[in-house]
Amino acid sequence: MSSANYYECSVTVEVAFNPEQSDIERNRYAFEYHVKITNTGTIAAQLISRHWIITEASGAKQEVKGLGVVGAQPLLQPSESFEYSSGTLISMPMGEMQGTYQMVAEDGKRFDAIIQPFSLSMPRVLH
Repeated sequence: MSSANYYECSVTVEVAFNPEQSDIERNRYAFEYHVKITNTGTIAAQLISRHWIITEASGAKQEVKGLGVVGAQPLLQPSESFEYSSGTLISMPMGEMQGTYQMVAEDGKRFDAIIQPFSLSMPRVLH
């Protein structure tokens, strides 16, 4: 078995525009996202930190780094999942998010769980 199979987590994200938290006249577009992180490897691993890259339609980028997610650093056994919801605010009706979770396996090996790019899009902006 390759070591890659030991150290793997899958990440799925569902995103929605939040009109109640948005102020379009002031170029404030709020998005909620729900994340599910699943340990698809064969060894327990703990989520230590996160690194998000948020890109607006103009190309402007912001990075968000920090310990854990929503105040937690979950330890995931093989096949175990952790879910949480959060949000972001951008100045345009369209953008994209992607990033990584920095993980540490119970044997001390560090690895990244990749968060594939996903769209932030206010409804009726795309045709």
